[in-house]
Amino acid sequence: ANMVKPSSLLKIKHYEDLDLQELDVMREIGSIGTSHAATALSKLLNKETRITIPTVNILGYEEAVERIGTAEDIVAAALVKMEGDIEGLMLFLFDLELANTILGRLLGKTWESFLEMDEMAKSALVEVGNIIICSYINSFSQLIHVDISLSVPSSTINMLGGILMVPIAEYGYETDKLMYCNADFVIEGKKFSDWLLMLPDIQSLNTIMERLGVS
Repeated sequence: ANMVKPSSLLKIKHYEDLDLQELDVMREIGSIGTSHAATALSKLLNKETRITIPTVNILGYEEAVERIGTAEDIVAAALVKMEGDIEGLMLFLFDLELANTILGRLLGKTWESFLEMDEMAKSALVEVGNIIICSYINSFSQLIHVDISLSVPSSTINMLGGILMVPIAEYGYETDKLMYCNADFVIEGKKFSDWLLMLPDIQSLNTIMERLGVS
């Protein structure tokens, strides 16, 4: 059973406490997770899919929004809750170009904007977001030998500013920082932006580091 330590004993109390070595570990996890996700996407689309070298950033809300786009940009997001040995949120964000590449392949149709998409297009995106998150988490849980169960994915099409407020609202008492792993998908040689926010709660972040012998 997982012993919950009082927060005073935790080595890492905030995302921003992660040192370079620990961030490197998160990047390594990101790298393995994202390449598994790319393999899953590759099978789904039947197109060669690779990833660029991932970066992991710990950013405040404003910075995160700016790095991705503007607060008013409409994006689609799939959101999954992690429970078990590791608790927290996983958020996968699509921009329209990636979404259309996927929908064009799966449904033979593309869209002028997210707001025009019908239910079928939206549920296809949730499904794809879920596949990406699940393959990421599966490889991650095997890597550090933890049991993680995932909630049914929820999805939203909304302004970026609103979507990024969700994890802040959920974990705002611990941090106003977001941790995101950015590795672009390269589908048949063309680069597409996507963002994966892996937000373990602070207890879980410590568990990850202990399991990997970093702490």
